Amino acid sequence: MKELSMVVLVKQVPDTQNLTGEAMKEDGTVNRAALPAIFNPEDLNALEMALDLRETYGGAVHVISMGPPSAVEVLKEALYRGADDAYLLSDRRFAGSDTLATSFALKQAVTTKFPDFDIVLCGRQAIDGDTAQVGPQTAEKLGIPQLTYVERIEEIKDGMIKARKLIDNGSELVETTLPVLLTVTDSANEPRPYLAKRLLKYRKAACGFDLPGLLSKYPQFKTAEALREHLKQKGLFIEMWGMEDIQADKEEVGFAGSPTTVKMIESISLTGKGFKKVEPTDDGIAQFVAELIEDHTW
Repeated sequence: MKELSMVVLVKQVPDTQNLTGEAMKEDGTVNRAALPAIFNPEDLNALEMALDLRETYGGAVHVISMGPPSAVEVLKEALYRGADDAYLLSDRRFAGSDTLATSFALKQAVTTKFPDFDIVLCGRQAIDGDTAQVGPQTAEKLGIPQLTYVERIEEIKDGMIKARKLIDNGSELVETTLPVLLTVTDSANEPRPYLAKRLLKYRKAACGFDLPGLLSKYPQFKTAEALREHLKQKGLFIEMWGMEDIQADKEEVGFAGSPTTVKMIESISLTGKGFKKVEPTDDGIAQFVAELIEDHTW
């Protein structure tokens, strides 16, 4: 069989374990500047699955992230772990995209830049929205089958893929044709750590947003274009695509292409009403259990 061409869709997300009162803006969008940013956890599982498939069947792993300039950090993390190349899909006109507009932009990026792809992979869902919609919507727009909640790839042969997916109370073995889109669960694998050699190489990687600031660090390059060419030759330039690069319609992205809106935001504060100390003795624990049973807590 031919080597696989795989595209992994990843996202930089706010760390929702560290929420603050400024986590949301008045318009209902996430205030990303108020929260630390991380690699969406299940996208790491999708990346690991792609890297495993490359080791088994050969091929290339291309990574795309749609987001602001800071999203280049998750692309560098993907390179540290073994991705062949990485691309930043970033344009001010993408701002405010809901899942429908996001999936349209991602579909355009995949078909414009990697028309002969075999597999598109992404995490089951992102922790900032928890909708699990972008993957399936992208598959629908690509016009290809989708396998969701994938835990393991059993076999790829003769243009077919066989996978095991998570379902209620168990798993299911499913089979479909290539090309296909997979959404991957956190139970699929354990993402590999950074590879030391790749970390040393790609920590210097940069995209177009970074070039003006880097000129002072590399005075031997007189212009941003000269620095860009140098980084390209070293394999350290992360290509950036805007709306025109992926042939996107402005009415299909950003606020214009987003039919959903946030109707209401409600902040919920959980406050405690004191506590009771349980003595670390058999009698203390027995009394505590008795109180829980009496209160129907246990």
